[in-house]
Amino acid sequence: MADFQAGYLACPIRNVISRFGDKWSMLVLYSLHASDTGILRFNELRRLMTDCSQKMLSQTLKNLEQSHLVHREVYPEVPPRVEYSLTGTGQSLMPAITSLIDWANQHFDDVVTKDLAADRPAPAPIRI
Repeated sequence: MADFQAGYLACPIRNVISRFGDKWSMLVLYSLHASDTGILRFNELRRLMTDCSQKMLSQTLKNLEQSHLVHREVYPEVPPRVEYSLTGTGQSLMPAITSLIDWANQHFDDVVTKDLAADRPAPAPIRI
């Protein structure tokens, strides 16, 4: 049992995906990847991700930077200019993320729409 526990805790999938598998990290990574230049400033990301709070976006960017997936470039200007881009490691992750996005687009109805329909009460029968 201890060997299983040690293997589980050291699992590469578990440890790597936990770095970017949350809702906001995937969106940040894809937004940087999909941008024309591959570089976005904080407020540009914020405009793309309107339902993500400023605090959560800031925390997500810090986590992705610590995981070596995003590069943060600070320019010594007044006011300071900060730009974000994917690192080489982040770029190497994009084929997997775009494949996941393609899968999600193909199976959206199966996964989300049918689930939402199951949560709604059935309409009342019409009596004549």
